[in-house]
Amino acid sequence: MSQLDHGGPAGLNLRSIAAALDVHPTTLYWHVSARDDLLDFAVDAVFAELPLPTRPADDWIEDVRAFMHNLRAALLAHPWSGALASSRPLLGPEALARSEFVYAALARAGFTGDELTASAAAVSNLVIGSVAAETSWQHGDESPARRAVHEHLRANAETYPAMAELSTESGHWGAQFSYSADLLLAGLAQKAPINVTSHGATTQAPQIM
Repeated sequence: MSQLDHGGPAGLNLRSIAAALDVHPTTLYWHVSARDDLLDFAVDAVFAELPLPTRPADDWIEDVRAFMHNLRAALLAHPWSGALASSRPLLGPEALARSEFVYAALARAGFTGDELTASAAAVSNLVIGSVAAETSWQHGDESPARRAVHEHLRANAETYPAMAELSTESGHWGAQFSYSADLLLAGLAQKAPINVTSHGATTQAPQIM
C-alpha cells in the first residue's frame, strides 16, 4: 500500500515490491502470481481499515450511513483506491466482510433477492464513484479547473441554463457526498418493506406502486 500511496498503480510491480522487501523477485511468486494479485490485496487492505461493528445498530439506516462515510474516508486516504475499487472484483476477505455487513443491514429492512442486490450495489457504487471523481480532480489545485468549467457554462448559458447558474463554490466534495448519501438512504427507507420506528419497533411498510 505504501508504494501505491506514493506512486499510484503505474509504479507498482513485483520487482519494486521485492526491492522494498529486500528479497529476490522470484520469492514473491510463491505468494502472488501476477501484478493484478497485488492490486487485489492492496484494495482489500484498504477495506480492512473500515471499522466492522461487533453488533448491528438498532436502525439499519445508521449502519449503512456509517459504512458509507467510513468507506469514503478509507478510499480518500489512499487516492489510488477509488478507481481500482470500481474496476477490480472485491472478493478479498476484508471487502467481503464489509459487504456482508451492508447486505445484512439492508436485509433487516426487508430487502431480498434482486432488490437486496440492487440496494447494496447502489450504496457501494455511490461511495466508490464519488471518490473516484473527487480524486481525479484533486491531483493539483482544482480551483482553476472549476473556474474554467464555470466560465464555459456561463458563456454557453443558452445551451446549459441550469448548470450556468451554479456557483464555483457549490462543489464542496464532503457536503455534496453527505447530501447524496442522505438522498439515497431516504429513497431506500421509502422502498424498504420493513420500517423501523424511533423506538426500535418494526412495522410492515405499505406497498408503493
